Amino acid sequence: MSDTICGALSQTWRGREARSFRGAGLGLLLATVAAASGCDGAPSSSAVAPLQAAPVEGLVRLSEKESLRVGVAVTPVVRSEFRTHREFPALVQPNQRAMADITTLVRGRVVDVYADLGQQVEANALLAILYSSDLGLAQSAYLKARAKLHVAEQAYERAKFLLQEKVIGEAEAQRRQAELLSMQAEAHESRDRLKLLGMKGDDFLRLGRSRDIQSHVPIVAPFAGRIIGRNLTRGEVVETTEKLFVIADLSEVWVLANIPEKDIAFVHAIHASGGRTAEVRINAYPKEVMTGTITYVGDVLDPATRTMQLRLELPNPDGRLKPEMFATISLASEPQPDQLAVPDAALQQDQGRTFVFVQRDADSYEVREVQVGESNGSFTTILGGLNEGDPVVTHGAFLLKSELLKKQV
Repeated sequence: MSDTICGALSQTWRGREARSFRGAGLGLLLATVAAASGCDGAPSSSAVAPLQAAPVEGLVRLSEKESLRVGVAVTPVVRSEFRTHREFPALVQPNQRAMADITTLVRGRVVDVYADLGQQVEANALLAILYSSDLGLAQSAYLKARAKLHVAEQAYERAKFLLQEKVIGEAEAQRRQAELLSMQAEAHESRDRLKLLGMKGDDFLRLGRSRDIQSHVPIVAPFAGRIIGRNLTRGEVVETTEKLFVIADLSEVWVLANIPEKDIAFVHAIHASGGRTAEVRINAYPKEVMTGTITYVGDVLDPATRTMQLRLELPNPDGRLKPEMFATISLASEPQPDQLAVPDAALQQDQGRTFVFVQRDADSYEVREVQVGESNGSFTTILGGLNEGDPVVTHGAFLLKSELLKKQV
């Protein structure tokens, strides 16, 4: 029985050597069993290779020459002013103060259209011409009212003279005066109707001199800008409620963002402290950072989305910013003085802990676990684990982390 056990142990030991088992635990177990069984050929415990000592946990050694080769950079931790940033999705819109929906004041048929979509036009440029019978009838009524008023004025002047000569009585003079007042009211009414239909002072002077009825209605641009909307074709009849053109001056545009309710206090704090500008990134130009002026912070929330509107204005002299483009607004918080912060590249994570590498001497780096605070995308505040002046690895920390994990394995 003993020989059988010794043979099995001897075979197992030879198999262990052939397969190079790791660790000494199994070797010690086999030696103990062999000794207890009286096996002469079993190796002694002194023949078992001793365990190698585990590397010092939390310390990485790297020669100064190797550190320079891989680009390890060390910077002392300092206290400074710290700002956080918040980003919100936004949309480019035309400047509503320099935008006009052009309609007609009178129903009419489109005779000609001179402006096209996307065209740049000057102030008072002719966009289209309508023919309106309503305008012609209103001008005719105005001329008739002016003629009746002229007759009534002359009749009243004669009545005053005849009353003075005692040719007519007081009642007849009062009747002529009432007719004059009625004609004056009718003339004013017809003039006001023409004003509502778009006629101005010069048009009345022309109509009064020539008495030529003009039934054509010009549609003109109220200011210089670009046609961003057109909704008419030649020959169609348009109503006063229809939008014929949309014109906008795009030399300056708005950027509108909807701020979630949870971030409203953050925005109001910036605005109250005099923060009037913010960074804007347009999705079409991701490498460019533009600066916009905050011109409006909403006073009410949208009950459906629980958001508040924020408006910025951006100059657009070259016309690259188009309405409906997607953008991102970045807002900076009020500065927090005397904050201990390190670059985000210095922070490493492993098994749920956050740590940095602190240089101990020219060729060794110590792992230091830290408690972190807010991050602004470039720097993160340190709440504990570091002191001011500690030399922290700010570049190459990931390589040191790799060396640390290799030693642990």
